[in-house]
Amino acid sequence: MVPNHDSQWDPVLLGIALRRRRKLRFLARASLWKIPGLGPILYGLGQIPIERGARDVRALGRAVDALRSGQAVCVFPEGKLSRGERLRARSGIGRLAVACPGVRVVLCAVAGTTDYVRFPQRPRVTVTLFEPAGGQPHPDEEPDALATRLLGEVRERVPPVPAGRGKARELSEGG
Repeated sequence: MVPNHDSQWDPVLLGIALRRRRKLRFLARASLWKIPGLGPILYGLGQIPIERGARDVRALGRAVDALRSGQAVCVFPEGKLSRGERLRARSGIGRLAVACPGVRVVLCAVAGTTDYVRFPQRPRVTVTLFEPAGGQPHPDEEPDALATRLLGEVRERVPPVPAGRGKARELSEGG
């Protein structure tokens, strides 16, 4: 699963949206495990901690094991919240595709999660799953190029959206 990441709500909403179809294992930033009480919950849910920007081979190995055993792994190709900016794709999703040829990649456009902080506006959240228009990963595709292609296809459907009350005011005033 390859979704966009504009809000902290994205993994929660993805998990809820797909709960009856597939349990998702997320590659999640390792610092979340340092929040008191959250680490045991994340482990209990089967999430995989990853040190962002460190080429965390151990975390990717856990993700490869999960994929090879038929589990679904969710990787946010941007590696962090977009904060309304276009970010470059990180190579993790490409490296997983190389390590697990034949595993099906599903793209996901999540929209509306940034509106949760815009109370009293009621958010309208959509989760759209779709096949990569450029096809499944090709054997000769480099990990960086694959990650860039997949993120590009997701962002064609859902451009980056800034979160926060201040951003909502700026958008409504045309800023």
